[in-house]
Amino acid sequence: MSAPRHVIRDRIDSFPTHQIDGYGVRPGHALPFGATFVPGGVNFSVYSRGAEAVSLVLFRRGERDPMAELPFPDEFRVGGVWSMTVFDLEYEDVEYGYRIQGPAQPRVGDRFDATKILADPYARSMSGRAVWGVEPDWDDQYMYRSRLTFDDFDWEGDQPVRIPVEDLVVYELHVRGFTRDPSSGVDQPGTYAGLAEKIPYLKALGVNCVELMPVFEFDEFENGRLNPETGERLYNYWGYSTVGFFAPKAGYAATGRFGMQCDEFKNLVKQLHAADIAVVLDVVFNHTAEGNEHGPTIHFRGLDNRTYYMLTAEGYYYNFSGTGNTFNCNNPVVRDFVLSCLRYWAGEYHIDGFRFDLASILDRGPDGAPLTNPPLPEALAYDPLLKDCLLIAEAWDAGGLYEVGNFSNSRHWSEWNGKYRDTLRRFLKGDQGTVGELATRMVGSPDLYRHRGALASVNFVTAHDGFTLADLFSFNDKHNEANGEGNRDGGNDNNSWNCGAEGPTDDQDVLALRAGSSATRCCCCCSARESRCCWPATRSAAPSWATTTATATTARCRGSTGTWSTATPICCGSCATASRSGPRTRCCGPAASRAATTWPARRAPT
Repeated sequence: MSAPRHVIRDRIDSFPTHQIDGYGVRPGHALPFGATFVPGGVNFSVYSRGAEAVSLVLFRRGERDPMAELPFPDEFRVGGVWSMTVFDLEYEDVEYGYRIQGPAQPRVGDRFDATKILADPYARSMSGRAVWGVEPDWDDQYMYRSRLTFDDFDWEGDQPVRIPVEDLVVYELHVRGFTRDPSSGVDQPGTYAGLAEKIPYLKALGVNCVELMPVFEFDEFENGRLNPETGERLYNYWGYSTVGFFAPKAGYAATGRFGMQCDEFKNLVKQLHAADIAVVLDVVFNHTAEGNEHGPTIHFRGLDNRTYYMLTAEGYYYNFSGTGNTFNCNNPVVRDFVLSCLRYWAGEYHIDGFRFDLASILDRGPDGAPLTNPPLPEALAYDPLLKDCLLIAEAWDAGGLYEVGNFSNSRHWSEWNGKYRDTLRRFLKGDQGTVGELATRMVGSPDLYRHRGALASVNFVTAHDGFTLADLFSFNDKHNEANGEGNRDGGNDNNSWNCGAEGPTDDQDVLALRAGSSATRCCCCCSARESRCCWPATRSAAPSWATTTATATTARCRGSTGTWSTATPICCGSCATASRSGPRTRCCGPAASRAATTWPARRAPT
């Protein structure tokens, strides 16, 4: 292949203007934020409104001590943005972070700490948790390291799957739990590659959209501990606590130890698209992994605490997320961060849509009060790059703001219909006086979505929060003892019914009743008007039709055998029908009365 004829050589910005700590540098480009390849070097740009000085800290990959620390000259700052181009870096062997100097005055919201090295919020790849469950070096001064990555994946013409919303059959799953059990029969269990191997199985179910529980980089050791009774290691298994918003979870990649998680995840998306299966990501912008005043300083807290978090007048964190802090989503800087993040995943990863965890926080102002016309949901709805992306809101938060039916006026937004879930559950367990409301839910909840249409409703009965479908008809009460918190965690309003026996039983009448109730639920979910039935994969990430761990637990912190997928979904015959644009394959599996079954045996090649 001959060289391009019009390569621009010896551009003036290809040469350094300064030498700092042995590296040639020059004033950088303020935008885009993050680390970007430019001719001959890398452009680093970071925002901090209150910083007094900023340094770029460079590490050789895997080494504990920095190899260089490059202060940004003051003339490299424009407004609150510090940018610098660094030349002659070994791209694949470099990790980087920032050291920020500024006032430490928590009462007014400033928590700068120059003893900390901060991750880049825009980092497209991160190291530090490259292999799931491998104990990190707790003495490392820089735990979550930003890395450089190339966006040179060969998509071979792939395009997002544009399935009409009324034809979607959405299947929620946990990347690790879905194939981690040996019965999945995949070569790379618990990984993006392992999930790709199960695409034929998803097709056979009639699924045409997968909703992946969080895949942004998170720390499975956050709040890690041992169960005092069993000694079981407890993790942040679900991942609803983001560390790196632009970086895929390395511990979900078979190639994560080699830093190839970006390509492995892109390959998963490409293969799902080739099978006409759309990909929706469960994203968490209501809070970050930095927690409250006692949490770690990872990035935002040390970059510009007052900008990124909702703070009280005394400088404490508002906690509308139930996790210690609340992301200040309607601050213009934070709003741009969220937009940039979603544009990146839609553009670079070909993602088809996003489900927003505790989305009502996106409607709150800096003081926590709900806004009449919040700018972020509107900006997302009308963003040119997100035009074809699904936007699904979990329209409530932990601060009591419940907006099902009222989250947004835009038809671009749809909502998890919590009222459909609650009504159907109460009806199926025999509560009196539920028939009228059930009828309303079955015809598209016109009382909630009269002006936006029934397509705004995503109907579901179970999801990752709370009971699986099998447990919904096996227990009257929650039993979260295995989470090591004395059964205090998790909701108590599950509207479940044990069908006559609490937990596992050999009583055939009870088992038959449970099977029938599960099938009835499936039929109701599929036959509701214009619904997109959300096949809840799990508390455990398992396909939950018939899955139970016989404990009725919410498995948010348990990444062990009992929470992995070991079940084959039962079939009511409705899901393939609901997927009118998908395959007409009827999903077949063992009876619902089986509390837990195994993946189908792999066929020998013929």
